[in-house]
Amino acid sequence: MSKLILASGSPRRKDLLNEAGYDFRIEVSNADELDDPAIPIRELTAINAAIKGEPISEKFPDHIVLSADTLVLLGERVFAKPADKAEATEMLATLNGNTHQVFTAVCIVHAAEEKKVEFAVATEVTFRDLSKEEQANYHRMINPFDKAGAYAAQDHGEIIIESISGSMTNVIGLPMDEVSKTLDEVFNIRP
Repeated sequence: MSKLILASGSPRRKDLLNEAGYDFRIEVSNADELDDPAIPIRELTAINAAIKGEPISEKFPDHIVLSADTLVLLGERVFAKPADKAEATEMLATLNGNTHQVFTAVCIVHAAEEKKVEFAVATEVTFRDLSKEEQANYHRMINPFDKAGAYAAQDHGEIIIESISGSMTNVIGLPMDEVSKTLDEVFNIRP
């Protein structure tokens, strides 16, 4: 049985860990995340990453539990997952032609050894300036509803993304360079 647990139902996080060669299993807590615009985005993502991992870490104290939370920020506005098609359309239109930041907070815990590491990574993403028809076509190609900001860098991202400054895997949902380094150096877990 794998000692590493991914406390997330995100297929993108699962794919990133698989592609990196990690042996892990998935346990999803379904914990209620905070949604408070008064909390700064770095703090909000950190709180939510910890909230997702806590119940899993309590249930499996001898395992290393990895949880994460990703949000998009444009100016002062935080973009989570859209609730419906109208919100997804509005989100994409707002991000269109602009540069925004993608923040992912990661929490890795080994309760039995009282080890806990938390960090956050920010990546700048610049969108192309697309027509309303091009935006609608893009949304027909992907499922925007389970993605912060209503887009997916890994699914036809070249259509909407002009440039990325920083970690591409962070934009997808898990900053793998930092995750791999932490798992190796602190928790002695390697692919």
